[in-house]
Amino acid sequence: MKLSKDLLNNLIEITSNSAIACYPYIGKNEKVLADKAATDVMRFQLNNLNIKGEVVIGEGELDEAPMLYIGEKLGNGNGPKIDIAVDPVEGTNFVAKNLPGAMSVIAISEKGNLFNSPETYMQKIATGNHVPKDTVDLDYSIEQNIKNYCDETRKKPNEITVCILDRPRHTNIIDELKRLNVNIKFISDGDVSGVLLVADKKFGVDIFMGIGGGPEGVIAAAALDKLNCKFQGRFLFSSKEEKNRAKKMGVKDLNKKYEINEIVKGDSIFCATGITRCEFMNGIVRKNDKYVTETIFTYEKSALQIVKKEISIT
Repeated sequence: MKLSKDLLNNLIEITSNSAIACYPYIGKNEKVLADKAATDVMRFQLNNLNIKGEVVIGEGELDEAPMLYIGEKLGNGNGPKIDIAVDPVEGTNFVAKNLPGAMSVIAISEKGNLFNSPETYMQKIATGNHVPKDTVDLDYSIEQNIKNYCDETRKKPNEITVCILDRPRHTNIIDELKRLNVNIKFISDGDVSGVLLVADKKFGVDIFMGIGGGPEGVIAAAALDKLNCKFQGRFLFSSKEEKNRAKKMGVKDLNKKYEINEIVKGDSIFCATGITRCEFMNGIVRKNDKYVTETIFTYEKSALQIVKKEISIT
């Protein structure tokens, strides 16, 4: 089954309206209220679609908002069976503090084609489609990944940039990158947007690596899949409870390294609307009696695309 262009347009409308719902809370230090506003809009509008949808990636068990929870049924019960991954506000702290990088995000696939990720950490590595997919790998050392990338691109280490979350858990990776004289782009939150930076050379990021959320890894993979980029992920479990939950969700090999085509299968759609300004799109702008939104999306085998919408204030 091919996911329709009409469905893509509906999803762009939904993420746009979810992003707009956050507008009153930008810079107000109210991340919970912002997340609730976006979630309420997203749930209401998804329920009006002609789909039999089910959430396989929700907001996450750590968020303090009424979640679009894993297993929640969405849509009016007509139309195709769809797996849905949502993050109504990726970067709640960015909204609260009016910092760049907040987005409202949805990814969908046909039923059974989007990986049902447990709420745990994931080790990740990603790069663009301008190098062979075996150039970087989770099983390589940091030094080997940098050497391979430099060999393929004919660049020196000081000419490439690695994006990584600024976290204490990454101290060893950061120290190694510094030793190798690699440029580092630190991000404080939002590793979906961080991973997306490898999708186009104009963003100036060569490799994304490090440890972030597993559900966010699935959403990022859905974005990169249609761009023929490289993404690998491996879950990291910190407790027996996390392992048992993963097994119940169908994860058989807890140490498996997942390739992008194992995370996202068949046809899929990804779209994300900027709430605050991102590196690849503007945030919400109020213009007279309208809101102006920008949404990036992937659909079929094409480049990362952007669409601007003007939505009347009601």
